[in-house]
Amino acid sequence: MQTIALWLYSLATWLATPLLKRKLRRRALKEPGYALAVPERFGYYQSPTQEQGGPLVWIHAVSLGETRAAAILLRELRRLMPGMRLLLTHGTATGRAEGARLLQPGDLQAWQPWDTPGAVRRFLGQFRPAIGILMETEIWPNLVAGCRARRVPLVLANARLNDKSRAGAQRLAWLSRPAYAALAAVWAQTEDDAARLRAVGAPVAGVFGNLKFDMLPSPGQQALGRAWRNAGARPVVLLASSREGEEAMWLEVLKKNTAVTPVKHVLTAINNEAIGNIQWLVVPRHPQRFDEVCQLLQAAGLRVSRRSQWEGRPQEADVWLGDTLGEMALYYGLAHVALLGGSFAPLGGQNLIEAAACACPVVMGPHTFNFAEAAELAIAAGAARRVPDMVSGVAAAAALAHDGPRQAQLAQHCQAFTQAHRGAALATAQAIVAQLHA
Repeated sequence: MQTIALWLYSLATWLATPLLKRKLRRRALKEPGYALAVPERFGYYQSPTQEQGGPLVWIHAVSLGETRAAAILLRELRRLMPGMRLLLTHGTATGRAEGARLLQPGDLQAWQPWDTPGAVRRFLGQFRPAIGILMETEIWPNLVAGCRARRVPLVLANARLNDKSRAGAQRLAWLSRPAYAALAAVWAQTEDDAARLRAVGAPVAGVFGNLKFDMLPSPGQQALGRAWRNAGARPVVLLASSREGEEAMWLEVLKKNTAVTPVKHVLTAINNEAIGNIQWLVVPRHPQRFDEVCQLLQAAGLRVSRRSQWEGRPQEADVWLGDTLGEMALYYGLAHVALLGGSFAPLGGQNLIEAAACACPVVMGPHTFNFAEAAELAIAAGAARRVPDMVSGVAAAAALAHDGPRQAQLAQHCQAFTQAHRGAALATAQAIVAQLHA
């Protein structure tokens, strides 16, 4: 039955290959990174891989968030295995761009192979990794089966599984259960994640916590952000890692604050009344949306200053737009408080740990199912507050930004919160080394 299930799945992925190619062409129109090295996605590479130095450790980080978590783990792996070489794979253009920052001489980077038997076979034959590390959620049946056939230990690190994904995996148990069961080890973020992973057949070998608690934000970026904040005349509120639709929700809140204003004066009223005592900073989650969000803000009559165009310091504007990658520590340092993107639309929330590590209190919406335990721990520690909607979020964030003593108290709670939960990176790296030498 298992062989038949995998054969049917393989047939489906093979038939879907033309659709994937078409999707990549369309994505590349907006994000040129998707046009890079397309044959790699199907297991075709320009030249043979040179086998030299220490073991080749393969880390798969599908997108931006997983790549940032991989960077934290990689720091400990390089310390424990100074001679290791890295193979870093991704599924998205933003993940690959961020991952390029992590490479050292001798390291390799490629796209994740499309999950057909042929692409997986060519990928494993090309690179011959000593171990494979999947970050957080990425399970592909043929990839798992191929690693097992070649006796490449494949592990799932910083693993998480929400209720919706667990239910989906259980509906497809004929396919997903053998894939989870074939992993060499799984290390979960929380006990709840561990229980859900066990329910779908995963060999959970430990609960180490969330790697992102071990993040070390750039001190230089934080210091620069705080210097700019201290030089400003208004408190700064950050809409952090906003997702599609959330900027429009935020603008609607500003418009409602000016409901008594004659229609022809609404745009001016947004500037003068709703924004007048707050300096707003908006940082979209995905870089392909920077221009789109800028146009949305300008269409609402707001003066926008883009970070990419600042010369020396922020420019006068109604809204600052954070349109750069790799500077979240600067943005959190610049802000007195942050509204958590992805939590006001039903998208599961973004990572709040980075904000806490930068001593930036968080106001989050109702949707944090992707980081459920971290969200509840942050609330309990006084580092975050939950609100039911964007209207309440804007009001709460503005009030906190104007309350200096309270904001400073919550900033201290943020630092204590992150310090109390560190250690996952070292524990995970030690477990990987043990797997490699088993």
